[in-house]
Amino acid sequence: MALPFARSLRLCSWGAKRLGIAATEARRGISFKLEEKTAHSSLALFRGDTGVKYGLVGLEPSKVALNVERFREWAVVLADTAVTSGRHYWEVTVKRSQQFRIGVADVDMSRDSCIGVDDRSWVFTYAQRKWHTMLANEKAPVEGIGQPEKVGLLLEYEAQKLSLVDVSQVSVVYTIQTDFRGPVVPAFALWDGELLTHSGLEVPEGL
Repeated sequence: MALPFARSLRLCSWGAKRLGIAATEARRGISFKLEEKTAHSSLALFRGDTGVKYGLVGLEPSKVALNVERFREWAVVLADTAVTSGRHYWEVTVKRSQQFRIGVADVDMSRDSCIGVDDRSWVFTYAQRKWHTMLANEKAPVEGIGQPEKVGLLLEYEAQKLSLVDVSQVSVVYTIQTDFRGPVVPAFALWDGELLTHSGLEVPEGL
């Protein structure tokens, strides 16, 4: 079930004070943390809510605060800062994870869905040692990048683009043409290991 439309309006109207909606900046992108109240019960945040780790058992659902923003079926967590304009760049360090998804999603995407499964999220997925793009449960292969230690994401809101960046070469590996209709947030899913996010970074020269 999607969150009520009024919820989306409140997210937009709160602005930078609560959600940190990012305005266009010359080079520095958004700075965000992971929003615990969206995290599935199998996920635990660490390092000041900038990292997420997967637990096979996870937290007892009865010990997790109930709220309509938490993902109920899939191991997903969203960031606490939405984007409505500009170019933004962040990186993700991958630790012992062989299956994860990284990208962006509508702020009010269904909490019963998974990023990449519905048509309101745009992600790059890594599984079985291969990269794919994923939208509305449809996959397309991504070549030219192997098992990552760290990768970058470049979001260009007005251009409606999300790109996977090879950090070692500082080059775009693949670009997804998106269909943004409102605020979007960095989004993450994983089924083993850990992901550590690095935000508030400048867009690298040449990207």
